[in-house]
Amino acid sequence: MICRKASQASWYIAAAAGMILWFGAQDHVLAQNAEKDAKANQFCTNIADAASDARFALQKQALADMEKEIEARLKVLEAKRAEYEEWLRRRNEVLAKADETVVQIYSRMKPDAAALQLSNMDEEIAAAVIAKLNPRAASAVLNEMEPARAAQLANVITDAPKRDKNPVRQN
Repeated sequence: MICRKASQASWYIAAAAGMILWFGAQDHVLAQNAEKDAKANQFCTNIADAASDARFALQKQALADMEKEIEARLKVLEAKRAEYEEWLRRRNEVLAKADETVVQIYSRMKPDAAALQLSNMDEEIAAAVIAKLNPRAASAVLNEMEPARAAQLANVITDAPKRDKNPVRQN
């Protein structure tokens, strides 16, 4: 019985020693984890300014690229505006060439006679006169003209700005 009690006591001592070693190892592992966390936090703190600077540089570059794109689009819009202003100026000049008295004279003429005379006039003046006639009289005069000349005068009247045959849309 004494051996048995001694063996139990040694077992308890061994178990206690094992537990002490195990808890000691856990403390060591916790200390290592705390040290790793401290190093990771120190690393993050050290690179925070560099990461912030890099992010700022990327944002600055993106803004510069957008600014260049906006400036390019503004140039295109400014060119279109200038083109349309020129078109409007030319159109007003053409319409100003037709005096009201001349327009009244042609409006009272027979369409075939007016068509013959307008066919032989400068195309801008003829187009201005036709544009100032009332639509019914203008259509009758254009109907009496040679189709090619009537189309030519209609193009002068509408005088849309010249467009490319295959315009490329810019986004």
